[in-house]
Amino acid sequence: MPLPGKHTSGPGPLVIGLTGGIGSGKSVCAALFSTHGVPVIDADELAHALVAPGTPALADIIAAFGPEYLGADGRLDRDKLRRRIFTDVAGRHRLETILHPLIRININELIENISAPYCLVSIPLLLETGQTDLVDRILVIDVPESLQISRAAARDRLPMNTIRPILETQVDRATRLAAADDVINNTGSLDELAKKVQALHETYLALSTGN
Repeated sequence: MPLPGKHTSGPGPLVIGLTGGIGSGKSVCAALFSTHGVPVIDADELAHALVAPGTPALADIIAAFGPEYLGADGRLDRDKLRRRIFTDVAGRHRLETILHPLIRININELIENISAPYCLVSIPLLLETGQTDLVDRILVIDVPESLQISRAAARDRLPMNTIRPILETQVDRATRLAAADDVINNTGSLDELAKKVQALHETYLALSTGN
């Protein structure tokens, strides 16, 4: 669902939207860009902070979904809520309505305070939530679905009956690639990935300075 506001090029950094499906390697790519001094804004990290104990967003979520999603430590039971929203479309939209406007405000505020030539904004559901207007270019980290599944299973120890619903909430590979300005194929080694990041880093520097 598109939200109010739009990133506009001009004064300020070139904004690269980093996205990709589960298990594609978005976090690794973001970390590699950060080694070049590139500021990285992570939407998932912002979401975690927004639902810390005592925050208004957490209170709104508990009011919407029920006290059973609040742990004994006063923290959101993220795993339990995640399982709910992957099978409850209306619930997922309700959660997005609570969190996405707040995340968007935080992203814009962080972008405004960046002095680097360009920055990366990592939003796993950039396309699914219609937030492409936040960025100037879309960078897709791409792998085949079979590799997504095997990596997610190995990394998060998730069973197939959990991975499949996650995949179904995300746009398909062809749609993601069609929306991309830039693509990193992440089926190779870490060294190969680092070289691809290096090349794109140089490209983005050139674009951001008009060279």
